Amino acid sequence: MIQLTGLTKSFGERVLLDNVTWTVGDGDRVGLCGPNGAGKTTLLRMLAGLEEADRGGVARPAGVTIGYLPQDGIEHEGRTLFDEASTAFQPVLDARRELDRIEHDLADPALPDGEHEGLLVRYHDLSDFLRREEGHSVELRVTQILTGLGFSRDDFDKRTESFSGGWQMRVALAKLLLGRPTLLLLDEPTNHLDLDARNWLEGYLTAYPYAVILVSHDRFFLDAVVTRIADLSLRTITDYVGTYSRYLVQREAELTQRRKAKQDQDDEIARMRAFIDRFRYQATKAAQVQSRIKMLDKIVPIEVPPERHRVHFTFPTCPKSGRSVLTLEDVHKRYDDHVVFDRIGLTVERGDRIAIVAPNGAGKSTLMRMLAGTEAPDRGVRREGHQVVMQYFAQDEANRLDPAKTVYEVMEADSPVGMVPAIRNILGGFLFAGDDIYKKAGVLSGGERTRLAVARMLLRPANTLLLDEPTNHLDLDSKDVLLDALADFGGTLIFVSHDRYFVDRLATKIVSVGGGDLEVYPGTYEEFLWSQARRAETGTARPATPERSAAAPLTASAPIGAGAAPSARPGAPTAGDHSGRPGSDAAAHAAARKLEAPAAGRGADRRRPDADARRERRAREQRARRVEDLEARIADREQEIRSLEEAMAAADFYSDRQTAEAAIARHQSLMWEVGDLMQQWEALQTADQPD
Repeated sequence: MIQLTGLTKSFGERVLLDNVTWTVGDGDRVGLCGPNGAGKTTLLRMLAGLEEADRGGVARPAGVTIGYLPQDGIEHEGRTLFDEASTAFQPVLDARRELDRIEHDLADPALPDGEHEGLLVRYHDLSDFLRREEGHSVELRVTQILTGLGFSRDDFDKRTESFSGGWQMRVALAKLLLGRPTLLLLDEPTNHLDLDARNWLEGYLTAYPYAVILVSHDRFFLDAVVTRIADLSLRTITDYVGTYSRYLVQREAELTQRRKAKQDQDDEIARMRAFIDRFRYQATKAAQVQSRIKMLDKIVPIEVPPERHRVHFTFPTCPKSGRSVLTLEDVHKRYDDHVVFDRIGLTVERGDRIAIVAPNGAGKSTLMRMLAGTEAPDRGVRREGHQVVMQYFAQDEANRLDPAKTVYEVMEADSPVGMVPAIRNILGGFLFAGDDIYKKAGVLSGGERTRLAVARMLLRPANTLLLDEPTNHLDLDSKDVLLDALADFGGTLIFVSHDRYFVDRLATKIVSVGGGDLEVYPGTYEEFLWSQARRAETGTARPATPERSAAAPLTASAPIGAGAAPSARPGAPTAGDHSGRPGSDAAAHAAARKLEAPAAGRGADRRRPDADARRERRAREQRARRVEDLEARIADREQEIRSLEEAMAAADFYSDRQTAEAAIARHQSLMWEVGDLMQQWEALQTADQPD
């Protein structure tokens, strides 16, 4: 497919690639990895023919077509979205227009006989070309790609200049995918995609029939798509067959061996130099000294990449909040004629780890702002629980930094006294090393400002965190620092992220937003996707949102499908089973659900390979706290169920129909909720038991 031979590239005295030979075969899906500044983007630009090598070259066979997607900077204007995407089929569109013109000419009775024969031959050639290129399915293919990348049908007729930068990059990606080049070069393609579009692109690239080389900081995406990793470091490229997770293990093993070899070499060199220095002026040792000097000259020093120090820290301690952290009741929100939310309700309880998922523009950030209290609903109530200390990280948090302060001053200004000694370590974990800490915030790039804003957030004490896309522009090492800190965080977490690995590691509940409504799934994102797929297979429509009142808000533990028949939901408690502990039937249903759901297999494969005993101990302690919290919540719900059943048993219960229907709906919702809480309780109880 494509081959690098003796490729060398440098900028001034900085050498990025030194005499590199590398080959990409037809159908390879390669993940290009390496530290920041190693030259990944430069290599992609050279493969695309946009940048020249200093020495060596790139061999491209005849017929190879190359498509390159940069990180940003592409803008489109002058056409509608659909017309712009259709330009990927420009030869086909030109052929179709020529066919129409030929058909018009052939229908003209005044056409000379000599031209008639020539037009028929041309008509045949164009028809054959359109058949080979599937020219009659252009509209269908354009629609499939655009909808897969998150565009709605209403967007198709909008002018491309009306779209923001992130959507402009989606247009560019759509055109590349429609063109189906034989070599696809993608530089951070998931940066501007929400989870649905990211998942769609993952499936599309997995089935892509030609070669793909991509750079990504989303490890889940890399694991799902690539078949080999090309590690760009120490001015060369090293190939590793397999997924990104496997590459991490192989690379660490190789680095361990290389460091040992480097240490042995350094020790041997030190012994030889000591011998030379000791016996340099002794005539009897002259031959041996000269021999060792020649040996030293022949030694090729073993290079070892700088060790990436793992930074680990915890959030500053903060008193616990009350059991109820945040509540939205009967909330309505609209912008002009666009209704974002219509009478939604949500209750967040202490210890919840909620991921908000939805396509871009569905209202994720609006919901986060209302939960944070920075934007009021048009109607409805927002209540904050007892002793809640909240910290909100907005999408534009990076733009709120004081441009006149240095990096260190920005951190110091918001830091508690006890965290000041940790500032340099935290900055180092987010790639601010050496003199970088004295840069003014105003001269930092967009990615650097985002890293600084995230680092600053980790200094402030809070028991409730609301994070709106905190991983944007973070590299893998910086994401790991944030991820480890959040995994150890003992408070309440609500977040929006388009990084699948990030969501999988943290979320225990999913809030799906769309169509003016929201629904809550009590489980991981993998289980949520599985549930959605099952519902799509069975043709089950998204359940209508039940009428909610201040007396019966939809809680963050309320399951999907509340209001369905009890027999349709595994693990639902039966009437009268209110002992305060999971019964055998619920446990059996939970076990069956664990066997049926595919989440355990795929999610476990994504775990970090370097997890140690300390991490496991913290995880067990966290599970124990969650078990205690679940037992208390089950007892509370069952007490409310008993109270409702006593009221329902009264002779005059149905005298007020509206009150009776609200009580019955609440009773049914609580029954489902207890069933789901029981399943979570049983899963946590068995998590530490050996297989």
